[in-house]
Amino acid sequence: MGGLKTLFVALLIAAPIAGPARADDPLLREFANCAGRLSAQMEHQWLIGDTESETTQKWRASMISVLEALMPTGSGKQVLAWRIDAKMAHASLLTRATFNDDPEDADWAGRQAEMIIAGCNSLILG
Repeated sequence: MGGLKTLFVALLIAAPIAGPARADDPLLREFANCAGRLSAQMEHQWLIGDTESETTQKWRASMISVLEALMPTGSGKQVLAWRIDAKMAHASLLTRATFNDDPEDADWAGRQAEMIIAGCNSLILG
């Protein structure tokens, strides 16, 4: 098992023992960021007619499920702010990759977006 998958499995096992994450927990923020990024990815795929949108929608639903399980009571506003910020940043990157007049910059932005989403997907066991 990869390092992130091992960490995720350990988290799922330890969560009932340790309780919910703290509102300033970096892992909570990472799951919130990934939920936002996957939302942007899914909407972008809808926009351009990419058939992978259904797969992204499933990854996003899984990410949100884990995020909701980790969220401590009263952290909803902070978590939502993280999700929105990440979604806007990822949407900007996808727009830069798709509608850019500079092919080199568009290629760079596309590779960055793919790498970020791959990192998010690695947090969820497929």
